[in-house]
Amino acid sequence: MQSLVISIMGKDKPGLVDALAKCVYKHEGNWQGSSFAHMAGMFTGFVEVHVSNDNKQSLIDALDAIKDMSVQSVAVGSSEKSNNTKLTVDVMGNDKTGIVQELTSVLNQFNLNILTFASHCESAPNWGSLIFKAKAEIAVPAGFDDGALQEALESLANDLVVDITAKR
Repeated sequence: MQSLVISIMGKDKPGLVDALAKCVYKHEGNWQGSSFAHMAGMFTGFVEVHVSNDNKQSLIDALDAIKDMSVQSVAVGSSEKSNNTKLTVDVMGNDKTGIVQELTSVLNQFNLNILTFASHCESAPNWGSLIFKAKAEIAVPAGFDDGALQEALESLANDLVVDITAKR
């Protein structure tokens, strides 16, 4: 079995995921996991599929032929399990230009790998301004000092609230 990671993007409309699922099923692929999102009228996401070596190329060709969406697929080797601990980092503060760059820069300074990252802005009740919220899952080596990370993130702005939770 070969593992494929498939990314899609297209103007949002009903049936996009169904078209992808039918294509995977027709080529005897096994849908392992996926993540999809709607943003600014576009639908995007990615899927991990296991498919036999015999069906891999025909699945890739069929994916490339799907209308109304851009599809890319990449064959990947087996993923190695790591002994890293996972931390969930929740961040909330007043929105400002560059906040994502600042957050990711701090994570990079600690040489941390971002596994997932989701962010959005919402109206702050009674304030009339936007609140930025982000949630990241990161891999950290054993014995990592998450207090130092929290301090570094909170030092970015005096209104930034950071909550770090270990996931073992």
